[in-house]
Amino acid sequence: METQHAPTTGRRRMPRAERERQILAVAEEVFAADGYQAASMDDIAARVGLSKPMLYEYFGSKEGLLLACLQRAKRELIEATTVAAAGASTPEQLLHDCLLAFFRFSDDHAQAWALLRNEAAVPSASVNSELEAIRMQQVEFTAGLLEHARPDLDRLQSEAFAEAIIGACERLALWRERRPEVTAEQATEHLMALLLPSLAM
Repeated sequence: METQHAPTTGRRRMPRAERERQILAVAEEVFAADGYQAASMDDIAARVGLSKPMLYEYFGSKEGLLLACLQRAKRELIEATTVAAAGASTPEQLLHDCLLAFFRFSDDHAQAWALLRNEAAVPSASVNSELEAIRMQQVEFTAGLLEHARPDLDRLQSEAFAEAIIGACERLALWRERRPEVTAEQATEHLMALLLPSLAM
């Protein structure tokens, strides 16, 4: 008797973690291109190749999907700046390499900066809290670096300097959108010229 085999479609079943990464990558593109309010879950689902109900099964809601995108950006940003800090051998190189990592990250994750720029357009306390958490993560990280590089600073001074540095980085990242000819390396040098004299012991 001839054995009957179920037909195969040739479509590989994607592991959940891999599928989530795919969804987040597509969602970031859509949020960046269309903005949160205009972004369509139907469009995201179609681009990923899932049904809309399946997309909701993964993230619960459009807001949940946006929060997941921001949380991923938050993790990747701290990873990028941590790696940059680990490779520095002097306080000047530490500052330079971390600033450069920040600006390169803003180039690679333009959607995160678009949301920071237009956060008032997202009427969600959870989303705005996550956006602020991204800032605070970098402030705390930067304050820790300053305390290591400048042991003469007290905690209050380190926090104040860190807030100013992160604020300057955000404004410079936004300025670069109007000046696309300015590279991440050039932005880093501009900010180094401003910060180094005030941070010198």
